[in-house]
Amino acid sequence: MKQILFDLLTRFRGVILLSLLPIGYLFDAVLQLRNFIYERLIAAPEQHDRRVADIQEQVRRWYAQPEGQRRPMCTDRRTWQNLSTRFAPKHEWHKIRMSGLRDILGVDRSAGTVRVEPFVTVGYATRFLLARGHMLAVTLEIEDATLGGLAMAVGMTTHSHKVGLLFETVVAYEVIVADGTLLRVTRDEHPDLFHALPWSHGTLGLLVALELKIVPVKPYVHMRYIPVHTQQQYCDQLHTMSIAPDAPHFLEATVFEKDHAVIMAGEFADAPADRGLINPLGRWYKPWFFKHVETFLWQGQPGEEYIPLRHYLMRHNRSIFWVVQHMIPFGNHPVFRWLFGWLMPPRIAFIKFSTTPAVREMTFTKQVFQDIVLPMSAMSRAIDASHRLFEMYPVLLYPSRIYDHGEYQGQLRAPRDSDRVPGTDFGMYFDLGVYGVPLPIQQGKPFKTVHAMRKMEEFTREVGGYPFLYADTFMTREEFGEMFNLDLYEKVRIRYHADNAFPHLYDKIKPEVDVFAVLAREAAEPD
Repeated sequence: MKQILFDLLTRFRGVILLSLLPIGYLFDAVLQLRNFIYERLIAAPEQHDRRVADIQEQVRRWYAQPEGQRRPMCTDRRTWQNLSTRFAPKHEWHKIRMSGLRDILGVDRSAGTVRVEPFVTVGYATRFLLARGHMLAVTLEIEDATLGGLAMAVGMTTHSHKVGLLFETVVAYEVIVADGTLLRVTRDEHPDLFHALPWSHGTLGLLVALELKIVPVKPYVHMRYIPVHTQQQYCDQLHTMSIAPDAPHFLEATVFEKDHAVIMAGEFADAPADRGLINPLGRWYKPWFFKHVETFLWQGQPGEEYIPLRHYLMRHNRSIFWVVQHMIPFGNHPVFRWLFGWLMPPRIAFIKFSTTPAVREMTFTKQVFQDIVLPMSAMSRAIDASHRLFEMYPVLLYPSRIYDHGEYQGQLRAPRDSDRVPGTDFGMYFDLGVYGVPLPIQQGKPFKTVHAMRKMEEFTREVGGYPFLYADTFMTREEFGEMFNLDLYEKVRIRYHADNAFPHLYDKIKPEVDVFAVLAREAAEPD
């Protein structure tokens, strides 16, 4: 009966989600109203020091307990509010009240920085900064992501080929460590902690503020669409464009079939003389962005248009890249868009809020959500591996720098000599974004998802890449230590007494589902 129910949920998922869209919309509307009231009426950046002092006092009380009574600390932010695929076991940890840290603390235009509390969202920061003629140097496409979460984990966007991952744009972290001490952490002050915080996922200290780089903007993005019809050509062309002295401000590619992709190159621009070239693609009735991009591929001709900047920055928000097409296959139909497009997308927070453990385990083996950072030299091989293991399209490609930080190399190892851009201190990597349901599952065929993901992780380790840790990890502790450089991380945990105060990184990011029990079940199934 359980399997029959799961099969029905899978087969009629689109209809079920459609029926839940209004509930999810109302759920999100309440959250947005709360945020609106907070931003307009309640926000009190002048109270930041008081809030931080309260957090310090909570940590000091925790620290004063006998060592045997201390449970690892974590924030009190609810699990369903974050964007990871996991459901962290916060009931087993000691929660520190700090979810009220949601204010923008100030902008320094002369220094090109913004200072924020950790739970400020991308959407809030983007609205605030665009009104002042700026944006974050790295702006994620999902509005609900928090800047603190991205800084302590990872964030990447289509400007990363020029500045690197989001943590490379952090000027300073303000962190409360295990004994309640508040530290301002920069490249010069506590440089070991500064370089270990990215990818640490809150396992070294409690982030209470950070300063990030911002860039001046213009109201539009002039976008060029370049269709390419061989794998080697789009791999080579994307690499060449990403390291060119005149590289475009925004650069990405979407692969629709193994040998067919569209490269997108964008620059800040003022309004064009021909207003017909403006495409406000974020409106509810417009085609999903990736479907719009696909039209240039099959027309076979390059194209260009001007996209309002905010529409560009959130271009993937309505379809959550292309995940929604597996949830609601008819979601891009013109009739659906005109009648119900304003309800989209299904709210991630609501989906997580309403997910039961049984449904979570089912989706764990039915879907793939992975962002993987890989060296550009392995792009063709990576697409081949993704095709062989999942045969899922579209696939996202975002170029990004990975820097060599010398003695303070963090969790990401320094680029191999063969991957380093000559004359620089960085290598050019890319994000391989694979989201959705593998083709064999769509076709109703047997498919061993965990086996496939472990093979993808093995390939990633071989070429010197790293999966984003918001997604499910299928590695053993030993395999995890082979992939990531934990040398500095382990030293910092001891130096700042985090080893007895916060969960270890591997324990924090491993799925709550028993990966190896699922692996054993898959192994017993026929191929």
